[in-house]
Amino acid sequence: MVPFGLMPIWVLKLKCIQYELIDEDLSNKSALLLQLNPIYKKIPVLVHNGKPISESLVILEYLDQTWTQNPIMPQHPLEKARQRFWAKFNDEKKAMEELVENLKLAEEELQGKRFFKGDKIRVADLAFGWLANLMSVFEQVTGF
Repeated sequence: MVPFGLMPIWVLKLKCIQYELIDEDLSNKSALLLQLNPIYKKIPVLVHNGKPISESLVILEYLDQTWTQNPIMPQHPLEKARQRFWAKFNDEKKAMEELVENLKLAEEELQGKRFFKGDKIRVADLAFGWLANLMSVFEQVTGF
């Protein structure tokens, strides 16, 4: 599973939602993937009630609005906007040259907290969560 495909799985698990995972060979995309995501032709794709939903952050918001237990978005509009900002910031800045600088900015925002909100996992934490799987690689490549 590619790292960005993990975020919806983490939310499904956080919300205790049963799901069926279909692995996809991205070097040989299946007809099903091309049918479900004909525009981007990539994962992840969530299918709920027969309708496909694409793009990790869109899927996260859909899951959070559809299943309200264990919310990943805060209720307060300002905090919700901050979570969206950091999630979008990370989603748009995945180039290696920018990654180190972005991690420094995120570290400053966290200021020793475990999560962006402080005490609970929220959407911004999930958006950065894919890095955990690759941290040892980044440490070797960047020395950061």
